[in-house]
Amino acid sequence: MKAIAEFRRRLKAGQICLGASVTLADPLVSDALADSVDFLWIDLEHSGMTVETVSRHVLAARGRGVPALVRVAGSDTPFIKPVLDAGADGIIVPQVRNAEEVTRVVADCRYPPAGRRGYGPRVPSNYGRDGGPAYVRRANRALFVSVQIETVEALEDLDRIAAIPGLDSLVIGPWDLSGALGVLGEVEHPKVIAAVETVIAKARDACLLVGAGMGINPEYASAMVKRGIQWLHVGCDCTYLVHCMDWITSSVRKQIGEPLIRR
Repeated sequence: MKAIAEFRRRLKAGQICLGASVTLADPLVSDALADSVDFLWIDLEHSGMTVETVSRHVLAARGRGVPALVRVAGSDTPFIKPVLDAGADGIIVPQVRNAEEVTRVVADCRYPPAGRRGYGPRVPSNYGRDGGPAYVRRANRALFVSVQIETVEALEDLDRIAAIPGLDSLVIGPWDLSGALGVLGEVEHPKVIAAVETVIAKARDACLLVGAGMGINPEYASAMVKRGIQWLHVGCDCTYLVHCMDWITSSVRKQIGEPLIRR
């Protein structure tokens, strides 16, 4: 819980936290990236990883002292419970639509009486050595719960969502949000920018943190930070591989005077 406590402390102090999205199964990916980032965004929404695979990434992150935030595939309890029991420091729930849905998410993340999370925290309780009431209090306080605002329905219900006790952060998904607003991929479209600024303002008014996920685009990331985003992942492991290899091959061929070959 030390890693997520430090993550919270830095954000509350006004520091920007940068992360990487993990989509590949090998936990060495998390181990390799950990020293370069402030958190890992382990993605179950757009990857074929299982909970067993995610648990290995979580353990790798823990070994490096980096918080592991897991984006689950959906808001239902079976998506959330196994990830928490695997030791995730927090969850990111995509595509939420209304306050009732977010209320259920928060309840699934907090033990009674604050919520309805079932008790079975093998990894987080050090395999039962550090369980019981003291663990429950720490877990309820430490777990970082965030939801993504990327639907029109969520935008329309934003005031009620932001007011839900136990929610830590709103997260913007620029691409899906742009699609919901009818301009898919136009993340700098005035409609999208207006929606982003609304989410940031509502989050701040409710004393919530505000995050975002995006591709490899330092300029766009910087623009989002200037708008008020506090934590963000910039690209993912697979894209880093492609981006770097494309840069290397194009650079070498340019220097030796040969054309770039595309297959």
